[in-house]
Amino acid sequence: MSEASSTMDLSAADGPIRRVLVANRGEIAVRIIRTLKRLGIDSVLAASAADRESMAARMADRTVCIGPARAADSYLRIGTLVEAARGVGAQAVHPGYGFLSERSEFAAACSDNGIIFIGPTAEQIERVGNKLEARRCAEEAQVQVVPGGPVDNLSAALTLAEQIGYPVLIKAVGGGGGRGLKRANTRAELESQFELASAEALSAFGDGRVYIECFVKQGRHVEVQILGDGHSVIHLGDRDCSVQRRYQKLIEEAPAPGLPEGMRCELHAAAIRFAKHINYRSLGTVEFLVDVARQRFHFLEMNARIQVEHPVTEQISGLDLVAEQIAVAQGQRLRLTQADVRLAGHAIECRINAEDTAHDFRPVPGKVSGVHFPACPGLRVDTHIEPGAAISPFYDSMIAKVIASGDTREQARQRLEAALSEVHIAGVLTNVALHREVLATPEFRAGGFDTGFLGRFLAERGAAAAAN
Repeated sequence: MSEASSTMDLSAADGPIRRVLVANRGEIAVRIIRTLKRLGIDSVLAASAADRESMAARMADRTVCIGPARAADSYLRIGTLVEAARGVGAQAVHPGYGFLSERSEFAAACSDNGIIFIGPTAEQIERVGNKLEARRCAEEAQVQVVPGGPVDNLSAALTLAEQIGYPVLIKAVGGGGGRGLKRANTRAELESQFELASAEALSAFGDGRVYIECFVKQGRHVEVQILGDGHSVIHLGDRDCSVQRRYQKLIEEAPAPGLPEGMRCELHAAAIRFAKHINYRSLGTVEFLVDVARQRFHFLEMNARIQVEHPVTEQISGLDLVAEQIAVAQGQRLRLTQADVRLAGHAIECRINAEDTAHDFRPVPGKVSGVHFPACPGLRVDTHIEPGAAISPFYDSMIAKVIASGDTREQARQRLEAALSEVHIAGVLTNVALHREVLATPEFRAGGFDTGFLGRFLAERGAAAAAN
């Protein structure tokens, strides 16, 4: 259940960071604290009132309460977090993923107050966070983008859609994660979805602007993990995240199976070109849509933070990506060259969510009365739950990540399938059984499926249940 270790370890004496405020919660907070402990760096957890008794709070050297349970009153309050960091004498803040991790205002506020933001610069977050600016950067770096562009109103959207062809996607300029994203198969659907997508984007990101992209009917979601220091950039391999439901990832693996090696090399090179173009600093992920039918790929976006799925990269690389983030944040040049990166084996991750899969995957908060994760060769579990843990209705429903690795993809798949059969979580409903079903399908065994795979599987599963 332990994280990967960097081939070149960092000690607190190597830079100015002696204490870090962890501005997050759940499994990623636990994950970050474990690395800080290994590096001899003091950890202070910024916790809401709902998380004061959490596993992360017990693990941290110190915990400070930053407000009530609602994220808007705690984890999303930039001023409160900056004051908390200053108050405890933290030299740095680690934002994890989600919450404020990709808010340029947070990175800028940290910098303005002499606090190291363990991540990219505020300007870089701003550039890649604006999806239109990110598309422009990709084009400047000679990385192919999906046909489409910005639209100011419905009339412009209809004109562009006719040019690039249906179906199209309406996407939010200011964010991702499936929010503000709508698919329109026809002109009538675009007319009915456009204003709704804009309203959702405004609500989620404070920016109602949208843009239109061609929808690739058989597309794989493949991403490249990169690491930069503002001068040099290297890649740490690729991942496939095509098992998605409503644009939310469920299963991820590294490396992406079934890619022609020529295309794999081109993906890595394109990701590095993009990151070098903006002199990227820190850990980041460049995401691509691979057109299965035409065997070509397009730039989707860049995530300027650590990813939920980073463990699969750690498992095949032997690196601690949080430690590498910290090293760069301290002003160090990359401790690795591309030749130093050794990728071996295969790893697959399942996101375990507290949700009712029989009722439209509705989140089910509650109290965990019992939990068991097996200890098996090649198995890693990242979690923050334990008996008595409260699953709050205020936060994301993900409660654990189960990761299996092996010499081959099939070995990793079999290990993961076997491990999930032994997972026991009592008190709340979870999607563990669904994961086991998906892993056993012929399509998943074969690999190389597109992002529509899970939707088709669920539809067939629902139809079979209705027939019985």
